[in-house]
Amino acid sequence: MKYWIKQIAIYAVIFIIISFAVDTWRAKDIDRKALPPIQGMSINNESIDLKALSFEQPILVYFWGTWCPICSVVSPSVETIAEYYPTYSIAMQSGNNQTLQAYMETNEYQFNVINDDDNRIANSIGVQVTPLIMVIDQGELVSFTTGYVSLFGLWWRVTLASW
Repeated sequence: MKYWIKQIAIYAVIFIIISFAVDTWRAKDIDRKALPPIQGMSINNESIDLKALSFEQPILVYFWGTWCPICSVVSPSVETIAEYYPTYSIAMQSGNNQTLQAYMETNEYQFNVINDDDNRIANSIGVQVTPLIMVIDQGELVSFTTGYVSLFGLWWRVTLASW
C-alpha cells in the first residue's frame, strides 16, 4: 500500500509541475504586474472596467469562446463560481451580442459577458489560448490557468487570491 501511495504522490507532483510549466508558457506574453486596461461593453450594453473593479475586490476573468470545445466543459464550473464570487467573462470571436445572449440563455449561464468579437481585449493582454482564467487583485494578475480546469481548481485559485 505504501508503494502505491508513494507512486501516486510522485505522479501528482510531476503533473503539477508540468501543468505549471505549460500554463507559464501559454501565458508568456501576459504582463503579470502591469496589466493594460481591461474594458469593454457587456452583451447588455453596460460599460465594464475589470481592472478598476479589481481594486474593490479580487475578480475572476474568464476568456472563452462559443467555438471552444474545452470552454464548453469549463463554463459550467465558471457559472458555479460566479454564484459566489465576482466573475466576468470575455467572449472572444463569438458573434454579436444577440448571438452571445442566445448562447447564454440556451446554456442557462448567468455570468457577466463582455463581447470581444474582434479580439481587441484579448490581444491587448496577450491571450493566445482559450480558455484562460485569471484572478486579478489590485490591478495585478495574481493567478492564472489555461485549458481545462475543474471546479475544485477554480475554487482554490479564487480562495487563495482572496486571502
